[in-house]
Amino acid sequence: MFTKQTHLESIYSTGAFLILRLNDEEETYQVAKAAIAGGMRALEVTYSVPGALNLVARLTKEHPDVLIGVGTVMDAPSAFAAYQAGARLIVSPHFNPELITVGNRYQCVVASGAFTPSEMVATAEAGADIVKLFPAEAVGPAYLKAVMAPLAHLPIAPTGAVNPGTVADWFGAGACAVGVGRYVSGAHRESGNYDDVSVATQTLLAAIAKARQS
Repeated sequence: MFTKQTHLESIYSTGAFLILRLNDEEETYQVAKAAIAGGMRALEVTYSVPGALNLVARLTKEHPDVLIGVGTVMDAPSAFAAYQAGARLIVSPHFNPELITVGNRYQCVVASGAFTPSEMVATAEAGADIVKLFPAEAVGPAYLKAVMAPLAHLPIAPTGAVNPGTVADWFGAGACAVGVGRYVSGAHRESGNYDDVSVATQTLLAAIAKARQS
């Protein structure tokens, strides 16, 4: 049986989780499959994706060794519905203590959104496994570095503005992991070839590995 520590390792082993926020269920499925083929070990399907929970159930069954989760989870009932669908990663854009409680009750990894230092501390104290810095693109790595000076004990993962060109700055600032979206999830859009998603995933993960060695 997988434990929460095993689920967390799915994120920390690569330093990334993929955010899937697309408008079509089948496209999302194909992107997820291609990203997994490229080495992604953790991903979230946001609630905004049509058929999100059905997709989570499908991916969980097909890839039991990959951490499949749900994103844009806003409250406790939504968190429980995600768990029932098979999700073991719960990602929220904001701080909701009841949501975190549900995730912990069922041994799901919880990445809970926060922006200010006070929100970050409150999120960690409520039991979130990862403090999700959101929206990270609004402030950049310099903000994270400043926050980490007094809060170096917190596992903070920025989401937004993440690509191979920025990961060195994010990890240099103290990120425990990063949430990547468009760089991977939209890599096929121009060519129509989902293999480009696999290549983008490999490129991103290689950049993260290099950044973490520095």
